[in-house]
Amino acid sequence: MRRRIGSLLAVLALLVGGAVATSVVAPATASADECYSWNRTLQRGASGSDVRELQIRVAGWVASGENLALDGSYGPATEAAVKRFQSGYGLAADGVAGPNTFNKIYQLQDPDCTPIHFSHSEFNYNCGARNYNGGKVGAATARENTRRVMWQLEALRHKLGDRPLVVTSGFRSVSCNSSVGGSSTSLHMYGTAADLGLGSSPTQCQMYHGAKSAGFEEILGQGYPNHNDHVHVGNKSSRFWSAPNC
Repeated sequence: MRRRIGSLLAVLALLVGGAVATSVVAPATASADECYSWNRTLQRGASGSDVRELQIRVAGWVASGENLALDGSYGPATEAAVKRFQSGYGLAADGVAGPNTFNKIYQLQDPDCTPIHFSHSEFNYNCGARNYNGGKVGAATARENTRRVMWQLEALRHKLGDRPLVVTSGFRSVSCNSSVGGSSTSLHMYGTAADLGLGSSPTQCQMYHGAKSAGFEEILGQGYPNHNDHVHVGNKSSRFWSAPNC
């Protein structure tokens, strides 16, 4: 008799539990994406290629003067960048990259993993060659370096009120760089730099100052020799900022 009562109670519990379960909203899940999909929540202590992919997307959400390392290790700097990204797009800023964070990234990227407001066609003119060949690094590396720059510019664009940024020069081969009078050490030959022209909606000084918190270590603008018609931004291992008229 006790066994039967116990069985009836178990069935009743299942029925009640099922009824309750139907009224509970399922937890949010991230959508799959044509470019790249994350299949786990990432937070401090995580490591792997998926962390590195996240770092590329949040590389422009750093503190002034900081340049986020793409090392695949979810440390304090990555956590802080994720928090700023989340806050910048109205998400709960907990520093944990979960479904809401990934879904926002999916909204911001095209199928080729570039951000929605920038494309390779803006960066690979290369004196008409339309490729990433002939630089100081291989084409695949130059292309990947450029992708990071694009995501930093996407962050800068958003921080400046989602006003368009016009790229006037991106990657250059060694010969192209020489023909346009570029420096022999120009970051353009590595795909790690971009020039933002006067057609941009923000002013030169707004772009110059904004770039300081978009992860760029080299920023040159108004008043620096030969930079009165654009703002140059780039990634390097040491900081050099100069725009005397800003």
